[in-house]
Amino acid sequence: MPQQPVVQLRNVTKRIHGKTIVDRLTFDVPKGEVFGFLGPNGAGKTTTIRMMVGLISMSEGEVLVNGISVNKQFERAMKHVGAIVENPELYKFLTGYQNLIHFARMIPGISRDRIDEVVELVKLENRIHDKVKTYSLGMRQRLGVAQAILHKPDVLILDEPTNGLDPEGIRELRDYLRRLANEEGTAVVVSSHLLSEMELMCDRVAIIQSGKLVDVRQVRDLVGAEEGAVRVTFVAEPARLAADVAARAMPGADVSAQPGGFAASLGYEDIPELVRLLVQADVRVYGVKAASKTLEDQFLEMTRGGRIV
Repeated sequence: MPQQPVVQLRNVTKRIHGKTIVDRLTFDVPKGEVFGFLGPNGAGKTTTIRMMVGLISMSEGEVLVNGISVNKQFERAMKHVGAIVENPELYKFLTGYQNLIHFARMIPGISRDRIDEVVELVKLENRIHDKVKTYSLGMRQRLGVAQAILHKPDVLILDEPTNGLDPEGIRELRDYLRRLANEEGTAVVVSSHLLSEMELMCDRVAIIQSGKLVDVRQVRDLVGAEEGAVRVTFVAEPARLAADVAARAMPGADVSAQPGGFAASLGYEDIPELVRLLVQADVRVYGVKAASKTLEDQFLEMTRGGRIV
C-alpha cells in the first residue's frame, strides 16, 4: 500500500516580471523517502525549494505538508518542516550544544533527551561541547541538520547540502540522511549538483528543465538495465574459444572478441545460460559485467545536455 504523501506540490508556478520561472510543478513525497531534486542551470530548482518553505510566494498552485497548505496556514505547516537553504546559520561563538539549546527554546516540548538523541544521530558526540568556530564545514552541516530535526519534522528540505564538503563529509551526510529516512521515517527532499551522490542517496528523483517537470522516476529504474538486450562484457580465457562458443550459442548477439574475453548483446535472462555453456566448453570465466546507464547519462539525455548547478 503506498505511503500517504508528506509533501504535495500541486501546479506550483512562479512568475517574475511576466516570465515563468517555475511552470505548474506537481509531485508527491511520501514518508521515509529520500527524494532528489535535479535541474540544469536556471531550471527553477532553488526557486521551487524556496516556495516549499515559504521564503518566496507562489504565483499559482499550492504546497501541502501533511495536508496543511503552506500558503494558507504557513505557521502550522512549518511545524512539520525542517530546512537548510544554502548554508546553516549558527552562532559560532557558542558551542554546538549551546546552539541546539538555543534553537530548542524556540519550540515547546523539546527535551534534553531529544537534543542528546539528535547529537548521536549526526555523530557529533565527541565535539558537541566545542565552539562552532572550531568546526569544519562538514561538522557545521551536521549540526545544521541536528538543529533542523530537533522538533522531529515530518519532512527535511536541504538545498545543495553537499556544497563545500570533502568526499568524507559527503559520505557522512549521505549516510545520516538515509538513517533519518529509515529510522525516523522522515521524508527528505534534497537538491545537489553531484549526480553520483544523488544516485547513491535517493530513492526517487524529479528532473526539471526550464521550470517544467521532465520526469519523476525511481533511481533504481533510471540506473538499472534497459529493457531488452544489454551490452555484456565477459572476461574469459581462452578468449577466442570463448567468443566462438558465444557466437554459436547466441546467434544475433553481436559477439565481438576483445583482449581477455569478448562482448555480446544479451537479454539479462541469457547471461547465466551463456556462462553455463562457456564452463561446459572448458572456458575459464573470470568476470561478467553488464553495462548500464548512470544517473548522469540519463539526466543528460532527458535535459539534452543541460548543465547542472
